[in-house]
Amino acid sequence: MQQVAADPSRTSADFLPLKGVDHIEFYVANAKQAAYFYRRGFGMALTAYCGPETGTRDRASYVVEQNQIRFVLTTPLNPESAMAGHILRHGDGVKNIALRVDDATAAYRETTQRGGRGVAPPVVSKDDGGEVCLAAIATYGDTIHTFVERHNYRGAFLPGFVEVPGPDRIAEPTGLRHVDHMVGNVGLGEMNKWVEFYERVMGFSLYQTFDDSDISTEYSSLMSKVVSNGSGWIKFPINEPASGRKKSQIEEYLDAYRGPGVQHIALATDDIVSTVTQLSQRGIDFLKVPKSYYDELPRRVGSIEEPLGQLAELGILVDRDQDGYMLQIFTQPVEDRPTLFFEVIERKGSRGFGKGNFKALFESIEREQARRGNL
Repeated sequence: MQQVAADPSRTSADFLPLKGVDHIEFYVANAKQAAYFYRRGFGMALTAYCGPETGTRDRASYVVEQNQIRFVLTTPLNPESAMAGHILRHGDGVKNIALRVDDATAAYRETTQRGGRGVAPPVVSKDDGGEVCLAAIATYGDTIHTFVERHNYRGAFLPGFVEVPGPDRIAEPTGLRHVDHMVGNVGLGEMNKWVEFYERVMGFSLYQTFDDSDISTEYSSLMSKVVSNGSGWIKFPINEPASGRKKSQIEEYLDAYRGPGVQHIALATDDIVSTVTQLSQRGIDFLKVPKSYYDELPRRVGSIEEPLGQLAELGILVDRDQDGYMLQIFTQPVEDRPTLFFEVIERKGSRGFGKGNFKALFESIEREQARRGNL
């Protein structure tokens, strides 16, 4: 494993200074029901809406939020639309990783000049809340990045959306704070291509590298490289399958999603025991590891603040690196296809991704693959 620390001093020199993740848009078959799932299961608040009632005729979108996390759940109203075709091919999943910038026009110009494929040139939209400039480029598969310039906007979300007031806006938050990282799965031999894309087109740097000796089990393995923007606030691990005796989790994803896409979204919390307890009580299903994992934990990671019994009961994993330790847990896929899932993560200084947990985690995933008949 190779690790390169992000250097915050690079921010001023970046040709693409990103302020953070603005929102993540999912294309889903039924946005109203998906919004209920994220509100009820994850404790998110419904904050904004657009659809026929607001003058948008081709789609309905629900915006749900918790602290700095914002999901947009969009469903097509025309079965002949490209969006409907996207859902038919991929199932429900992430279409758009939107990134907040100070100047969307400059972001689009800089990235397309460096070889990025433009999807939507800069467009300014206005309503009573002010104006927003949006532009978009393509990344792996059918996924896109939208650059969002919103410093002159004070409306609900974007022009065309209305605020959702009253009881529908009320949520029971679960302690989720922000997006820690997002993982993309790409095909065999494609990882380096997309790492180079983020380096060349978006000015990211290589942050960590994992090979098949780091991430392997008896049956399968994968390789992963993590890229990070100049500030270190945005991190995108890129996975590809590696040769093994049986089908890897990456291959299962690529088969089910019909191509590259976002595999999982890691959501940060300041109290993982409380957050996972609440999520479990609300019906969110998590992967489990054998109890023997916890027998070795004190020897492997040393002293930690959290009670080992609670971690074992909930199935929370722990890993340590030179900067501290981290706690993490992974949900089962949240779609019927074995594609998108979530990670809940709490960092106690660690800047890693749980290398010491890879074997136990991927053996757990393989048990679920075997249950689905896909191992």
